Order: sequence, then structure tokens, then C-alpha cells
Amino acid sequence: MQNVSDFMNKTDDIELKHSFQDACANSDFKKYVYNLNVSEDILIKYTSRLEEAFTECKNCAMCKGLDTCKNAVPGYAYTPTAKEKIIDFSYVICKYQEEQDKKTAYQKNLELLEMPKDIKNASFKDMYKDDKARVPIVKYFKEFIDNYDNDEKPKGIYLNGSFGSGKTYLVAALFNELAKKGVRSVLIYYPEFLRSLKASFQTNYDEQFNYIKKVPLLLFDDIGAENCSNWSRDEVLGPILQYRMENHLPTFFTSNLTLEELENSLAITSSGVDKVKARRIIERIKQLTNSLELISKNRRN
Repeated sequence: MQNVSDFMNKTDDIELKHSFQDACANSDFKKYVYNLNVSEDILIKYTSRLEEAFTECKNCAMCKGLDTCKNAVPGYAYTPTAKEKIIDFSYVICKYQEEQDKKTAYQKNLELLEMPKDIKNASFKDMYKDDKARVPIVKYFKEFIDNYDNDEKPKGIYLNGSFGSGKTYLVAALFNELAKKGVRSVLIYYPEFLRSLKASFQTNYDEQFNYIKKVPLLLFDDIGAENCSNWSRDEVLGPILQYRMENHLPTFFTSNLTLEELENSLAITSSGVDKVKARRIIERIKQLTNSLELISKNRRN
């Protein structure tokens, strides 16, 4: 007497076979699965997954690029591979994704701390070309790239100017160019970085501090926008700048303040006014940078 379990298994096998036969009514699907060179009994067990893979294979055949990818994981195709008595499925990268990965592989050399992620795509070729105020800056950056491999590294810049004029974008474009040559860099939104660093006192404060201090290229973005304290000025900024000055590590700054205005800002803390310590910071910045200005219309609107 046939038990219920055997009956159910037989019914399932029949349904799987019918599903496979229905799928094979499509001659392209039939050709696709039989090219795996496994028995029909094995193919039948994987009908639904093979249909999914076949659909993605068709999508790839018609695809014009990543922007039009219809697959579940864009840039990859769900692909079957026969292995003895089973079929293994994996996501195989497509040519468009490979090209994209090669183009952006350099971005691993560019680290952002509290900065918008799209800044990683900053490029000289995509910047606004109708602004003559940018010409001296771009010229300096091209000279910087040409001279970076010299024994004596070129200076960074202190770039001050109007809000939304593209100061950060320009420096990020420079760092991207050098990232393609394997140079590591960090871009820091300075006010938020200070809050993050302070919060790490009980965890990895020293690790973060030393990493920033020693990275080959560094940008302090929007310096002067923070609430200055004795700690941020004397225990964070001062030692980082001193180390980078002694080791000739190019350092960049963007700010809405001139150096004179920044000095005034750094002098005032909740503990009072200390013009001497503020002056020391400014002198280190001057040793590390050339000062340039960018006055332009707000590009963020």
C-alpha cells in the first residue's frame, strides 16, 4: 500500500516535470538549459531558477548599459553552472559593470569623513568652465599634480571665498586625479569631524587622530565654521598641523573666512581670548599652504 508521503513526492515530481515542459515550449529557453549538458532529471529540479536566469540572460542581450539594466542586481546576471549532479547559481558581473569598476577603482584611495558621498565623483572635466575666477586655482592644481612626485612636495592651498562657489569640489577634483596615481587622501568636513573625534574618546580616538595626522593628502573643509574650543585648537588642530608641517605632507583648507578672519575666530573660546595660540595656528597654515581666493556665484542653488 502506497503511503501518503510517497504519493505526495510523486505528485510533486509530476508537477515539476510539467513546469519544465511548459518552460521548454520556449525554444530559446530549451536551448539555453540543455547547453548546460546535464540530464533532464537534474534540469527539472531547477526549473524556476533556470527561468529566472534565462530572463536575466535575455535582459543582458538587449542591454545598452547600466542605466537600463533590468536585472535584480544591476550590473550582474544570475547565472547557472553545472556541477556534477547539481546546478550552482551565482551573480556574474557584466561588461558594463566591469568597465565602471575599473573607472572607479581609484576611489578607494579617497576617504570621506562627514562629507557628501557624491564628492567622490568630482572631476576637472565636469566643473563649470564659465568662471574665470577658477583659472588660477586650476592652474595651481595642475602644477601641483606635475610636481607631486618631487622629493619636496608642493604646498597645499588655503582656499577661501564665497559660500557655494565650489571650493570643496575643486579640491576633491584634485584629490581624485592623484587618487588615480595611487595617492591616498582624506577629505574632512571639519566641524562635524571634531564632534565625531570627541565622541571617540573611549574607543578609537588615537587611531583616528594618527590616521588624519599622517595621511598623504588632507583637506580640512569649512574650517572656521566650528565652535572653537581650547581642545579643538590646541589638542587637535595644532598637533596635526605641526606634524604635517614637519613631514612636508600637503594640507588643504577651504573656508568662508580669510586667514585674518580665521585668526580672530580661533582666538575666541569659552575660556576667553588667546591671540597668541591663534597666531601659532595661522603661522602653521601659512607654512603649509599658499593662499588663494574664489569669489563666485552660489552654484548650489
